[in-house]
This record gives sequence, C-alpha cells and structure tokens, in this order.
Amino acid sequence: MKVLVIGQGGREHALVWKLARSESVSEVFCIPGNAGIAADATCVDLDIGDIPALVSFAKDTSIDLTVVGPEAPLVDGLVDAFQSDDLSAFGPTAEAAALEGSKAFAKEIMRRGNVPTADYAVFETVADARHFLDDREDQAWVVKADGLAAGKGVLMCRNRDEALVAVEEILVQSAFGDAGRKVVIEQTLVGQEASILALVEGNTILTLEASQDHKRAGDGDTGPNTGGMGAYSPTPLITPELMAEIEERILIPTVHTMKLAGTPFSGLLYAGLMITKQGPKVLEYNVRFGDPEAQPVLMRLKSDFGKLLKAAADGHLSDFGPLEWDPRPSVCIVMASDGYPGSYEKGHEIRGLADANSLDDVHVFHAGTTSENGRIVTDGGRVLGITALGDELAAAKQRAYEAVKCIRWEGAWCRKDISDKARQS
Repeated sequence: MKVLVIGQGGREHALVWKLARSESVSEVFCIPGNAGIAADATCVDLDIGDIPALVSFAKDTSIDLTVVGPEAPLVDGLVDAFQSDDLSAFGPTAEAAALEGSKAFAKEIMRRGNVPTADYAVFETVADARHFLDDREDQAWVVKADGLAAGKGVLMCRNRDEALVAVEEILVQSAFGDAGRKVVIEQTLVGQEASILALVEGNTILTLEASQDHKRAGDGDTGPNTGGMGAYSPTPLITPELMAEIEERILIPTVHTMKLAGTPFSGLLYAGLMITKQGPKVLEYNVRFGDPEAQPVLMRLKSDFGKLLKAAADGHLSDFGPLEWDPRPSVCIVMASDGYPGSYEKGHEIRGLADANSLDDVHVFHAGTTSENGRIVTDGGRVLGITALGDELAAAKQRAYEAVKCIRWEGAWCRKDISDKARQS
C-alpha cells in the first residue's frame, strides 16, 4: 500500500523509516519531510496547515493510509477531513485531540475518570491565580500554558513567587501566544518519568514497550525544559506488574471516559507519567508518537508497522496479534543547535552523517535539517536523533555516543547521560 506521513521532524523520520521497511508498504510519501526523510520517502513541499491541499494530494496519489506525526494538524481536524472524504487516516479526531490540545480538558477527563494525577486549578486571570497561590502553602508548582506550545509551555517553579512570574509570562506577556489564554497550575510530582505509548481503537488498547524521555537540557536533569534531549527503551522502571497497573488505572479509564464524554479516542495515546512513591500519576497526555521516544521504540519494533497502523485506522486493531520486539535495548541521543531551547542559528553544514550511519545497529534520524546546494545543513533546534541498539543498555548507549562523535557542525551539543537513569530504577 501507499502511505503518506505528515510532518518533518525526528518522529516523522522514524515513522517513515519503519514504514518503508514494512512488507505491507510499497511506497512512502512525506509532507513536507526533511533532508534525512528524503532518503526513505518521496518528500512533497506542501503546507501541513493546508488541510484541503493534503486531502487533494492523498486522493490524487491514491494514498491508502495517512499517518499524522505532529499534534497541531490533529487538533486542527486533519483526520476529520480525511475521514469525511473516505480516506484512511491514523490519528484522533479534532475533538479527541483536545486531550493534548487543552491541558484543562485533559485534567477534566482525568478527574472524571478518577485517573491519578497532580492536584490542579485552571485560571484565565493573574488575579485569580494569585489568590489561589496566596491561599496555599509556599511550595514548588508547575505552571502550564493550556494549549499547544511545541513542548515548551511547561514552567517548573520552585516557589510561589516563581509561579506568579510564570503566570504573568503566559497570561500577560503572551510568552506562548494563543496557547496561553488559560493556565493550569498544579502541584509538583516527585519521582522518575516514563513514557507509555498505546495504540487505541474502539475498546482495544495495544500498549507498546515503555521508554524514558529526558526533558531537561542539561546533564543530571538540570536547565530548562526542552522538547526532549534523548530517550531509551525499554526502561527497567516499568515492570510488567507496573505496566498492568498503568493499563488498569490510567489507560482504560481514560479511553472509557473519553467515550462517555462523546469524544471517543482512536490513534496513538501517549501517557507521560511520573512514577511516584504513591504509584504512577499522569503528567500529560499527547495524542501522537513522542519525539524522541518514537525513535528507540520503533527501532525495536519487528512487527509490520504499516499493517499495524492500517488496522488501527480502519477499526481492526482487535484482530492484530501480539507485537514482536527486538529484545535488545535502544538509546536515542538528540544532537541540538547551540542556544536551544532558546534562540539558535540555522544553516550550519553537518558533516560525518555517512560515517555515523555506517556503524552497525545505528540509524541517524533527522529532526531539523534541510538540503542546501547539495549539502545537509541545520534547520532547527533539535537537529538529529542518533539511535542505536545494543545487547545491553550500556552497549546501546556506547554505540550511540560513538556515532555522535562522528558528527559535527558549528555549535553542536548533546547531553552526555542519556539512559543513565536506568541504573537508578
């Protein structure tokens, strides 16, 4: 079958790469793609915000399945538009995508479903937020922009004063634009994070193997939050017993409550969890594959990915047998541009990509690259996701960093401790 992937980041490169290696897939297209994706798919220069143009392309090219990578087109109703034209698309409808598009909506779903999460409150004015904070013990808070903010709308605050500054940044200074029309203030959860990805269709929930993301920019989880500086899979933090608890207390109630709310969920449900002393609690929901979690998870998946996503999109996920996994762990190291997650320069030539890709069990996924006069240059903050398999986690980490050392451009940097948390689990 012909498959179309929407997006241009590292997640989309991983999706394209895995689909291109699926027996069920004959051809892969990507809109708009990037310099790395172009090696695995036909890239088409269209605006992913122009939904009618995407529908027309899928029709004219006889696309059998469209896979939506980023969250914004899902929230904007891309899947709704495809379904109304009888086109098969993997992802939730716009109403269901509000689970990521609005943190307040997600919290309300969790409250209704009795899903464990941090205590919270939602505000539209600084005065109301100030009254709430002044009324409570001075403690650490998390302040979130309600809407989509490209993974950057979460501010970690050590006390009440920092929380008030964060509220003003979001509501008054519009640090995250329209995403900050409302803020969610919640108590800080303590523990280790884990990412749970699950395919959902009807009453069927098919959980993928767990991974662990690294959100902070600096080693030892220091510095500002980013879109993710690396991930590994599986994580010893999530035992089979804990996964069963997560499915029972978090995934099943969420999917059931979404159905009761009149917004049934279909697609990829991502639960970002904090594993606390009281058990797993939800930090956030996403409605698409994580980036960079998709890279190590899909590196390990051996089942036919095209057939799997087609079954989920067309209502036959319950017929899909158990997933097959490479037992070896995988580690993804994100290489970023100097200045990220703040401002950064683009256009630096990237060298050593072929050397890195030539290493056994290594693949370099492109996140922020473009082609310029025959050269591959930087075109984003997170530029590459170097992903490797190894017989043991330490070997996978060593191989990934060996590949990192092959690659260079002006201002390149990465964290040096991706996957070290596994030793603390």
